[in-house]
Amino acid sequence: MKQHIKKTLVIVLQICILYVFSYIGNVIQNFFHLIIPGSIIGLLLLFICLCMKIVPVKWIETGAGFVLSVLVLFFIPTTVDIMNYPSLLSFHGALFVLAVLFSTIISIAITGMAGQFFEKKAQKRKDDEECNKLHSHSA
Repeated sequence: MKQHIKKTLVIVLQICILYVFSYIGNVIQNFFHLIIPGSIIGLLLLFICLCMKIVPVKWIETGAGFVLSVLVLFFIPTTVDIMNYPSLLSFHGALFVLAVLFSTIISIAITGMAGQFFEKKAQKRKDDEECNKLHSHSA
């Protein structure tokens, strides 16, 4: 039982860290009156902090995984609300749906390629480190 409470607390704290980045992004967006949404700015800040190892991945990994696992629930209100606009189900609506599907496929493909690129880069770095360790032990 204690383990479950500890895991829940870790997830909540990690989601709070993610929220802080989103909030900072919104503050920057409002302060500078930028066109880019604050959530995207926050995401970029988080990405930079992860790349520079300012924020270790383990600080947000479990919380981010949880948010991704329930992400579909965030789309239900939007999907239900579409029923209030029957004009979206017309020809223009069909074009809109095609545009959304096309952009989603492109986004998934780019995200997948980027993920594979970074995974290969991380694996190469890990392999190089192991090779250097073996080489230094044999010398």
